[in-house]
Amino acid sequence: MSELNKLRWRCRRGTLELDLLLVRYLENGFIAAGPAERQAFLLLLDCEDTDLMRYLMGESAPRNAALADIVAKIRSLPA
Repeated sequence: MSELNKLRWRCRRGTLELDLLLVRYLENGFIAAGPAERQAFLLLLDCEDTDLMRYLMGESAPRNAALADIVAKIRSLPA
């Protein structure tokens, strides 16, 4: 299984909203991202689903600056 396919599988969280947002970033931003941004995305994928939902729906922000940056980037992607 390729690394991208493994990441796609990790993006599947069981809620449509999270799945769509995470996969959209994977397909439209991850490939062109630099190493620091890629690492931040991997760190984001380690978060609990409840935290991810709050971050990506704009209800709260991560305290980690790198996570806050990747969340902002994901939220800014066009639908």
